[in-house]
Amino acid sequence: MEDLILYTNPMSRGRIARWMLEEVGVPYRREVLTFGGTVKSPDYRRTNPMGKVPTLIHGRKIVTECAAVCAYLADAFPQAGLAPPPAERADYYRWLFFAAGPLEAAVTNRALGVKVPEDRRQMVGYGSYENVMDTLEAALSGKTYIATERFTAADVYVGSHLMWGLQFGSIDKRPAFEAYVEHLHSRPAHLRAAELDDADMQELQAS
Repeated sequence: MEDLILYTNPMSRGRIARWMLEEVGVPYRREVLTFGGTVKSPDYRRTNPMGKVPTLIHGRKIVTECAAVCAYLADAFPQAGLAPPPAERADYYRWLFFAAGPLEAAVTNRALGVKVPEDRRQMVGYGSYENVMDTLEAALSGKTYIATERFTAADVYVGSHLMWGLQFGSIDKRPAFEAYVEHLHSRPAHLRAAELDDADMQELQAS
């Protein structure tokens, strides 16, 4: 098996990638980078020129961007059952990249106080924050998982956005969102990943 290495920081989107790795259930090594320090080092930027985390190394392959990491791992390790069969991936791709595009952009702009004028909404991919929330709420209402009848990599990615947003107030608390993340919180892989990341955070704070 080719080596798997995750470059991450426990206060970053790297938590999404680690959860996904724990769901996959294969051995990997993690390298914790520091903001303003090793994440901007010339050595690391030869791997990820953006100087950001996470970055996944799989043998000679380099994967950045959390949605891509989730999709890549689901395909690279099909035995984990984290992607639907190719002919059944329409909703899987739809919601995985809805979260990577409209959801993240809308939440980030709102957190930054960016208000898109109503007559300019056609210029942004998400239209309005309210429209994004209403669309996601409708997709999750009465469902356990976002894309299929079983858990997939799309749930890792969408669920991570909702968990973070509900915790820090950047996403509205709606019953459909809270019911969805409550179920995901109890997944053994999520609990393991959170414990590992929290331990890394304590180590960083103590150093």
